[in-house]
Amino acid sequence: MLATARRRAPAAAWAVTAALALAALALAGCGGQRPAPAVQITHSSAYLPVPQAGTTVAYVTISNGGSTADRLVAARISVGGHIALRAPDGAGGTGMHTISTIPIPAHSTVALKPDGYHLLITSTGPLHGGRDVRLTLVFARAGPVSVLAQPTNPQTGGSTILFN
Repeated sequence: MLATARRRAPAAAWAVTAALALAALALAGCGGQRPAPAVQITHSSAYLPVPQAGTTVAYVTISNGGSTADRLVAARISVGGHIALRAPDGAGGTGMHTISTIPIPAHSTVALKPDGYHLLITSTGPLHGGRDVRLTLVFARAGPVSVLAQPTNPQTGGSTILFN
């Protein structure tokens, strides 16, 4: 038995060495770097007005630097509550309706804004101006992405990303 174990050890070592060499060649074929993921979701800004009667909205700018389109499928907020994805009823219309996804095309930026796609937040816990809350945006391909937003009150001097 000892002789059999000694013969297997060099074969196992050779297999590990060969696997490492193949991995190094694969990386060298990519310029020494791993290929970039097809979907690269980032954000640049988020705005959240202080709620009136337990309801507010969130506006986020979402950038997809990847080569594959994605979809925003859900969102959560650190202070609890329910978030619905919203879209306008039609061109020039003032009504809104709930939708199941927001498309995020490849190599593009989508701005969630008052007259377009946005997040409707209801039944939240306390939100106070000047205290950050975390929005977690959930994408079909990229998965969850966290965004910090500071609730502001533009009527009392708080700024907004939309109008500055």
